Amino acid sequence: MDEFNKRISYLIEQLGIKKTAFAERINVSQPYVSQLCSGASNPSDRTIVDICREFNVNEEWLRTGQGEMFKPLTRSEVIAGFAGELLKTEEDSFKRRLVELLAELDESEWEMLERLAKKLTEKMD
Repeated sequence: MDEFNKRISYLIEQLGIKKTAFAERINVSQPYVSQLCSGASNPSDRTIVDICREFNVNEEWLRTGQGEMFKPLTRSEVIAGFAGELLKTEEDSFKRRLVELLAELDESEWEMLERLAKKLTEKMD
């Protein structure tokens, strides 16, 4: 097994998912992912692009081992990810209740909340 195949195995391990879930997300079979991990096969450029897109992986790291494993997320991507995860939580979870409450605030309430946050920050400094 070469270093490239080891990186694919390591990526799956770091994602905390099974090979089956990894395969489903990039539209390949689980046996193919096993072949990639074992070194019996090497991925096509298309598969590499799919892995990078689906899991936010740095393509240079995947191909060469150089750089960070994951690309840094933009602020919007972080918010979108949080929103997606939030929708999967129980309806009565604290996170979900809090976000639903925040979503109902009008502009003056947001301004008041900002003032309170600034006061809290000043007290902490």
